Amino acid sequence: MKHIITVQHTQSIHHTNGMVGSWTDWDLTELGKKQADHIGKKLSNELAGKKVVLYSSDLKRAIQTAEEIAKYLGIEPIFKQELRERNLGKCCGKSVQWLRENIECPENTVDDRLFSDGESRRDAWNRLKSFYDEVINSKEENIIIVSHGDLLSIWNAMYIGLPVESFYEVDIHGPAGGVSHMIIGDDGKHRVRHINDMSYITG
Repeated sequence: MKHIITVQHTQSIHHTNGMVGSWTDWDLTELGKKQADHIGKKLSNELAGKKVVLYSSDLKRAIQTAEEIAKYLGIEPIFKQELRERNLGKCCGKSVQWLRENIECPENTVDDRLFSDGESRRDAWNRLKSFYDEVINSKEENIIIVSHGDLLSIWNAMYIGLPVESFYEVDIHGPAGGVSHMIIGDDGKHRVRHINDMSYITG
């Protein structure tokens, strides 16, 4: 059996100041740090006595979330660029309002890029896919993954067997601090036990 826990990083400064997240390297807010601390406490209780591997995006808001969780588990996070949020190109460092007013190409297909120097959904899918395959095929039984909203929506689609083109019709997207539990049984069936559970972020 394989137990995969995905964690969307907790409240970041860009959630409070109207700026774009993406590859802009924002810190967590003080509330976000407390939320991550609560997640770490609860996961450490659930995973007590088990060997755990923790992978995280290498952007600050994910690193800080992962480090809060890792300190309770007594492990070191492994940082992966593959788990970064989708790169939105030239709007990084700009406001969400600027993004809306300057979009170069509406996202009507999974191959469209909001900005020419950014990633389409298919680009982000392809970036994540090799890491996803590595995790699914590994011998590790208990895995925590800390990432971002867009990337975890892609992870969710991969996990339940949807193709990248599914984004025309569905989007499995959660809020900051959401924790999901995914179980792959010995029969190979992919089960979702919790999806974007927000109870973890409170004391």
